[in-house]
Amino acid sequence: MALLQKLSDDLKTAMKSGDKARVEVLRYALSLVKGAEKDKQAKEPAGAALTDEEASAALQKEVKRRKEAVELFRKGGRADLVEKEEAELAVLYGYIPKELSEAELGAIVDGLIAGGGGDFNSLMRETMKAAKGRADGRMAGEIIRKKLGQAS
Repeated sequence: MALLQKLSDDLKTAMKSGDKARVEVLRYALSLVKGAEKDKQAKEPAGAALTDEEASAALQKEVKRRKEAVELFRKGGRADLVEKEEAELAVLYGYIPKELSEAELGAIVDGLIAGGGGDFNSLMRETMKAAKGRADGRMAGEIIRKKLGQAS
């Protein structure tokens, strides 16, 4: 629950400092995490608390959604909305694990290929499992295709 507590503490700090944009993003992030917690409690026995990994996963889904929104806003020529979404993304990035670089992801894929992984689907599944939500699926797919193309 450290992530939930950190969000709450940072929200209070942002409210005291008068940072309205940060307050808005933190309130939304807090509501996402609390919603995920309620969903978990509905499925599991009473008192089931949300782990930091599960809370982080909820925030990562929101980050992915906002990244896609930024791409669409760029295509639509809406620089004002791109700027707003990127500012909100910057706040959210502080609460999720750092994303793996292309080189780090490539090393994971190389290890899996050396371990006997041969087809795209199994490599993709194992890569995403090893990355534990710290990698973009699109980038992982591109790296796997490139490595398989070189290996074949």
